[in-house]
Amino acid sequence: MVGTGGNFTHPGELSAMGQPIAGVQPYYAQNAGSLGQRYGSVTFDEVHGGVLDLLPPAPASVLDVGAGTGRDAAALALRGYQVIAAEPVRELRAVAQSLHPSENIRWAEDSLPELSRLEGPFELALLSAVWMHLPPAARGQAMERLAALLAPSGLLVVSLRRGVPPTDRVMFDVPAEEVVRDGKRAGLRLVRLVEEGADRLGRAEVWWQTVALRKGAE
Repeated sequence: MVGTGGNFTHPGELSAMGQPIAGVQPYYAQNAGSLGQRYGSVTFDEVHGGVLDLLPPAPASVLDVGAGTGRDAAALALRGYQVIAAEPVRELRAVAQSLHPSENIRWAEDSLPELSRLEGPFELALLSAVWMHLPPAARGQAMERLAALLAPSGLLVVSLRRGVPPTDRVMFDVPAEEVVRDGKRAGLRLVRLVEEGADRLGRAEVWWQTVALRKGAE
């Protein structure tokens, strides 16, 4: 168990006390098991290699938003980070905790744009294939909330799935330029834009960008 410092409000898994969580999509609940295998077939280093040199030194407090089946949270925990993994889908959290048990990961039932059950500051916030699920009206609020959770000079890393959205879940094609613009309004500056290119799972219609934003002035 990680300590109960400023990043947590309760010991153990943070929950909504039985209340419904916004942003839960049936696709992820129904496919949690197979998604664990699919996402785990690509490593953290392969997905985030373009920004690894920007990560803060461990131990540092890290927020993994939309943590899914836990691949990134587990990789960060192995590097010595103290990780809060926020995931609204109960079935995904169950798969993640089975695949990646770790004393350095705390699981929270929470979602954007509010992330109302979390407290900062975090030195790193990671959103891997999450931002494209937010409707346009929610993105500005979500960016403001993320900026508020970051420590001074904290880093926000957002990976963007690009291409025509699928029809089996709510998704939008959000360009990196929009993320940079929203980040600037929230007091975050661009430090790197990575054109990841082709999808590592072999989907011809999908390509990726990664945006790294830092809080505060240079």
